[in-house]
Amino acid sequence: MAKKKTEKAKSIEESLWQACDKLRGSVEPSEYKHVVLGLIFLKFTSDKFEKRRKELIEEGKEKYVEMKDFYTMKNVFFLDPISRWSYISKNAKQDDIAIKIDTALHTIEKNNPSLQGALPDNYFSRLGLDKAKLASLLDKINEIDTLKDADQDIVGRVYEYFLSKFALKEGKGKGEFYTPKSIVNLIAELIEPYKGIIYDPACGSGGMFVQSIKFIESHNGSKKEISIYGQEYTNTTYKLAKMNLAIRGIAANLGDKAADTFAQDQHKDLKADYIMANPPFNQKDWRGADELIDDPRWKGYEVPPKSNANYGWILNMVSKLSENGVAGFILANGALSGGGEEYKIRRKLIENNLVEAIVILPQNMFYTTNISVTLWILNKNKKADTRSIGEESRNYRNREEEVLFLDLRLIGEPFEKKFIQFGKGDIYKVASTYHNWQQTDSKYEDIPEFCYSATKDEITKKDFSLVPSKYIEFINRDENIDFDSKMTELQNELSQLLHEEEQSRKELLDVFKELGYEI
Repeated sequence: MAKKKTEKAKSIEESLWQACDKLRGSVEPSEYKHVVLGLIFLKFTSDKFEKRRKELIEEGKEKYVEMKDFYTMKNVFFLDPISRWSYISKNAKQDDIAIKIDTALHTIEKNNPSLQGALPDNYFSRLGLDKAKLASLLDKINEIDTLKDADQDIVGRVYEYFLSKFALKEGKGKGEFYTPKSIVNLIAELIEPYKGIIYDPACGSGGMFVQSIKFIESHNGSKKEISIYGQEYTNTTYKLAKMNLAIRGIAANLGDKAADTFAQDQHKDLKADYIMANPPFNQKDWRGADELIDDPRWKGYEVPPKSNANYGWILNMVSKLSENGVAGFILANGALSGGGEEYKIRRKLIENNLVEAIVILPQNMFYTTNISVTLWILNKNKKADTRSIGEESRNYRNREEEVLFLDLRLIGEPFEKKFIQFGKGDIYKVASTYHNWQQTDSKYEDIPEFCYSATKDEITKKDFSLVPSKYIEFINRDENIDFDSKMTELQNELSQLLHEEEQSRKELLDVFKELGYEI
């Protein structure tokens, strides 16, 4: 008997995309992800509610299945009958289904204070979705078991996927980056956010926090020993972050509203033990010409240049670190060797022994940009001491006058054909190298094309450049040309040429005006 050919199971993202594609003509493509996330949240919370309800029945507590406390004690939202997916699914073909969805979301938010300001407000009614197409989307979501894989960040995955589909249409400069999970896992394994305060100044959909909690749980820790603080500029993303954390029972202070971290810092006096961030790359005109000049976050350093926010983000994070705080964050490679105020700030960071590690990541790790980027590790206490990570105690050597450089461009595995991600083995290799370098009883060694521990004297001789290829030995590739620095140099030359051209144009216009010509 011939074997029946089985089709490869579609991912949740692919299934949702196909269903959303049917919305064409009745809603703008840029709205797809918000439609889907509202519904996937409704399905996810309902699935968790029904699972808890079933547990109560199996435990012989059937008389308690409509009592809120028996759900909240397990970090499960209690849902009124009109907010349950079974009710929405049953009424999917009704003319007023959009109103029923809005009512369901509003009721959930009203009954659960941790969701205040997180859910869409009359969103589905205002969109005017085609009823048949919305019903088709509901049918597709109804097929998804949102609890099938507890380790997957479903909300974040869906958000990331929909961002990739509309990255070009929505624009890459909006800062709506969902950091790939394998990068967040790497940051968590490096800085080990085990106990204390975690802060993210550009928290996006909250992915950093989700993976931090998973790190804690994997080391048999308790999320009760962590306090989470964040801020997000985009209102829809702010709502998503609150939603993403709430459905996992993760308490967080994301400020009273969506707000600009520079202009409206909602955590001015915060001192964090851990900072994890992926701020927008190379933001232009991020502050007014006369604004923030005397901001206390720049104390002891030059004022970051108005033309690029990279060092504004760095100093914001430095100002938020506690005495023993550690920060792991992503930046564009240009920040490793820029001139002007950036050079002066970078030099001061190195002289103050704050830079602990610089890690070059592979290209094609992000959905929304294909450039290679850098992971920075800053540490307020690089001196020798003893620290506990879970049940493990480590003795740290004094690396105060050194910086570890790592090049991961040859590491990673294919992901969804054209992307790269880190496997568990990759993360283990990098994290163990970093922690071995930190510890007194380890046998760390520099490895060509992978890692190098540079002294402050070496970095000073390289004029405070943090480009890894200036330090790591390369034996199998021609690395005589520093492509990162060369690109920065070419960009600077182009900017200078454009500036000179603009000046010449203005001078020429002035000459014509003096001759009496109107231009």
